[in-house]
Amino acid sequence: MIRADEVVRDAHGEIVELRCSHDPATLGRNPSDGRKVKGVIHWVEASQALDCEVRLYDRLFLDPQPDAGERNFIDNLNPHSLAVLRGCRAEPGLAALPTGASCQFEREGYFCRDPETGEGGAVVFNRTIGLRDTWSGSAAAKG
Repeated sequence: MIRADEVVRDAHGEIVELRCSHDPATLGRNPSDGRKVKGVIHWVEASQALDCEVRLYDRLFLDPQPDAGERNFIDNLNPHSLAVLRGCRAEPGLAALPTGASCQFEREGYFCRDPETGEGGAVVFNRTIGLRDTWSGSAAAKG
């Protein structure tokens, strides 16, 4: 558990520092005194991070059966089937990941390294599998 104990501001009122304390008994487990850990925060040191571009691929169609009945499948194309995120930061060790190799990004899904280079020479990662399936509980998926 990390607790923010003090906020330090500059002369303009901007936050420049957070002074925190942590309880190592809560790292990856609930402590024996009965407190519940609600989550774990993961971060990457910005000055050491790998600059990368992340491509989030989603379903090509809005409906699992895009041409069912009299419908034209083109009318069901997902305009948001690709989101490109630039200026992302990742663990510096991922720079050595070979092209095509995969890894998991915490709470996001599985990604593979693309042979392309993004803007400014950034390493590119493509999402291959997300962690949430938005169709699993839908009526369209059952029908």
